[in-house]
Amino acid sequence: MADTPSLTDLQHWTWVMGRAQQMMMEQGLGVLKTKPDAVPVIPGVTDPATIERATEFWTESMALWQRFLDPARPEPAPVADKRFKAPQWREPVFDLIRQSYELIGDHMLRGVDALEGVPAKQKEQLRFATRGFVDAMSPTNFPITNPQVIDKTIETNGANLLKGLQHMLADLSRGQMTHTPEGAFEVGRDLATTPGQVIKRTPLYELIHYAPTTETVLATPLVIFPPWINRFYILDLTPEKSFIRWAVGQGLSVFMVSWKSADATMKDVVWDDYVAAQVDAIETVRALLDVPAVHSVGYCVAGTTLAATLALLAARGQAETVASATFFTAQVDFTAAGELQHFIDDEQLAMLAQLSPDGFLDGRYMATTFNLLRGRDLIWNYVTQNYLLGQDHVPFDLLHWNGDTTNLPAKWHMRYLTDLYRDNLLVTPGAITIDGTPIDLTKVITPTYVQAGREDHIAPAESVWKLTQLFAGAVKFVLAGSGHIAGVVNPPAAGKYQFWTNPSVHTTLEDFIAGATETKGSWWPDWIDWIRTVNSDVVAADGARQPGEGSLPALEPAPGTYVRAR
Repeated sequence: MADTPSLTDLQHWTWVMGRAQQMMMEQGLGVLKTKPDAVPVIPGVTDPATIERATEFWTESMALWQRFLDPARPEPAPVADKRFKAPQWREPVFDLIRQSYELIGDHMLRGVDALEGVPAKQKEQLRFATRGFVDAMSPTNFPITNPQVIDKTIETNGANLLKGLQHMLADLSRGQMTHTPEGAFEVGRDLATTPGQVIKRTPLYELIHYAPTTETVLATPLVIFPPWINRFYILDLTPEKSFIRWAVGQGLSVFMVSWKSADATMKDVVWDDYVAAQVDAIETVRALLDVPAVHSVGYCVAGTTLAATLALLAARGQAETVASATFFTAQVDFTAAGELQHFIDDEQLAMLAQLSPDGFLDGRYMATTFNLLRGRDLIWNYVTQNYLLGQDHVPFDLLHWNGDTTNLPAKWHMRYLTDLYRDNLLVTPGAITIDGTPIDLTKVITPTYVQAGREDHIAPAESVWKLTQLFAGAVKFVLAGSGHIAGVVNPPAAGKYQFWTNPSVHTTLEDFIAGATETKGSWWPDWIDWIRTVNSDVVAADGARQPGEGSLPALEPAPGTYVRAR
């Protein structure tokens, strides 16, 4: 590091900065501000608003330099940004690099906010792209401007860079960035271990029946529809985190749909097929257990599809086959669908079509999209830690699942993006037809439990809330702490987060929150209490309630074949 400048040097550079600022004000920015007719007005270059922002940036830059050159400058204040938490960032030169980066990034984002005459959607896209660029240009992401990397390189004689290169080349060979060490987890060994049997297999899904652990079970069974964008075992992680294992322990007969990862044989699969699969699973469980109805759960995109399924059953006069519906972070009205909307325009849709020549979209593309939504945490953090510092990955079950991608049928994916995200047809009665039947969400009277995540960046709470304003039946809304995954997978034993309830009738999420009651911990107990209010009858956990003992013999132990297919 360079020697500390002398008092004479500091005085000289302070004079240079002051003189430069004076020249700018007198001969440049000052002229443009005081004599606006001196030069033609060019939007974004010499208009008053741009000049004002340029003046602010110059002034703040000069102030930053003057603080750096002040021999009596105070110790750097604590930094909230975890990227700069290391003590090396408090050294004067690197503190200056950090503050300069933050100043430039802040002005870039302010510049986007100040744009006039730009449609709101386009401005949001620009802000998202700018924020992504600012995150990418962080000095933590480059070895020459990251003091931790410099120290590590000196300490290891460059071994960290070679190890990091090894990590990067391995990721390139896989075609995706990894977040956990290879072999740390295995489905059926560490994850998805709740005992059960696959009792049905179709070209689109497997149906898993989990073994009861109580002598009696609720008479009405539960059928869970996970998103086919990811593997179902997000709800069956390690035993202490498993929603499925917990639900079985609460005395529920639990059935899980495990979707097949798309391949070329599924090139003609569309949304109607997933709705039909949900209806088929419901009817299979009803027939197997000889029950009039089932409880249902739909997570994310499978929740969107469950809403369509309920509307289809209502249109067919079969609404009574579903006793209740629970939605985990699911959207039906996409007017406030969050940052994923930034990826839905004609150019991106055309690109997706080119990426699916065999009739399915490689799941790694979707994984990259979701990683971009949290690029600072899921991309650049790993560039710094694993590529530059050469650190080994830390085993983390949730991130292993996050990287366990599934392929998507191209026709379904395109229709989902255009009909729902772009055109928002699901909320218009009759605008969407399933298997020849127009559907109308306002005709759904099924008792419903809607869960949203307060910090969800994939299905924002305000978007999930809109479902409560569409269904005609009784709806209970619960706002959970955390986001799209941790807000759902929050076992009571963990004692984490909180949730909010409000039994009063409200038309906006803001009103709901204003009068809501906060409860510490998991919302799962609240949900099972609600399930019991729908139907609390119990039956013995024998006969067909045991996997493989009814009319459908066991095909293989859970978690089945489809979840392992790559």
